[in-house]
Amino acid sequence: MSKKNVHVVGTGTIGEPLIGLLSRHREEFGIDEVTFHKNTARQTDAPKLRQLTASGALLAVEHGGEQAFRDLGLAVAYESEEAVKRATVVIDCTPSGMGMAHKESIYKRYSDRVRGFISQGSEFGFGKMYARGINDAVLEPDQDQFLQVVSCNTHNISVLLRTIGGNSDGQVEIDDGRFVCLRRSNDISQDGDFVPGPQVGGHSDDRFGTHHARDAWHLFQTMGQELNLFSSAIKLNTQYMHALHFSIRVPRPIDVEEVIRRCRENKRVAVTLKQSANSIFSFGREHGHYGRILSQTVVVLPTLTVRGGHDVVGFCFTPQDGNSLLTSVAATLWFLDPGTVDTRIDCLRPYLFADV
Repeated sequence: MSKKNVHVVGTGTIGEPLIGLLSRHREEFGIDEVTFHKNTARQTDAPKLRQLTASGALLAVEHGGEQAFRDLGLAVAYESEEAVKRATVVIDCTPSGMGMAHKESIYKRYSDRVRGFISQGSEFGFGKMYARGINDAVLEPDQDQFLQVVSCNTHNISVLLRTIGGNSDGQVEIDDGRFVCLRRSNDISQDGDFVPGPQVGGHSDDRFGTHHARDAWHLFQTMGQELNLFSSAIKLNTQYMHALHFSIRVPRPIDVEEVIRRCRENKRVAVTLKQSANSIFSFGREHGHYGRILSQTVVVLPTLTVRGGHDVVGFCFTPQDGNSLLTSVAATLWFLDPGTVDTRIDCLRPYLFADV
């Protein structure tokens, strides 16, 4: 039987926790080997690279760059393209735009050897868009070799649409969905790009506003659903969490009690009475998977209201990149064995919270 190897490209805000998560749960996931690519040898990165290799992951670097990493006391297992060739699944976690470049320059050359390629967030056009629990049913083993895991805020929008507007047939019935993404300035792991005060974003798309609604529309399009969505974004001077204001108009009358019931019934939705990002972030730090809540959204119950019997309005928080990490794992397990995803991913269920 051939080995099941997973290769992660990048060690940033998604790559680093994903490498650790895959390594620590390698046995439950049925993975034989986890490798990861680091592009540049920096003294400041050495401690995290040591921890990743201590968890069982193997380092791969560009040809000719091995000695620079060895000088930092790090063992180099593979040259980077060799790690890609050995992989069953490759997960690209590089900055925006690089995933598409890697697809054209590297991944397509090894598409006859690698079972699946996964990109993150803003790599529009990389492959079929995917979010765990939203469009699993449309993944096709013989056709979908390239998948794009949608961004954390798109996960949030999508699960709200599914929860509030979903019907018994699995379709989403809404008349209109409007969202304001109140984005954290940068991740707590990042030193740059912090803003001193609120910074509003433009609407680059006449139909959808920002990429968050556009990507959610494309996600539901994979299931043949046409939704009326629009989003705006503002960046805030905080490093804690993204927040989201939503207004979803449904065709049938609904009340707050029914909205709360639907939220509580969805195992990927957490609810809370807390109304501050720091208190929710603190809960994740204490009880999450290495500080991360893997739920797709945290709905703030005291903010829920229904305007005119049809407009569901409220606030929720996006659990950093936890929802994207869960979907990345699900996509990886699907490429490894589509029939055992639910069983193998069950070890992460304790980090999907009903209440925060």
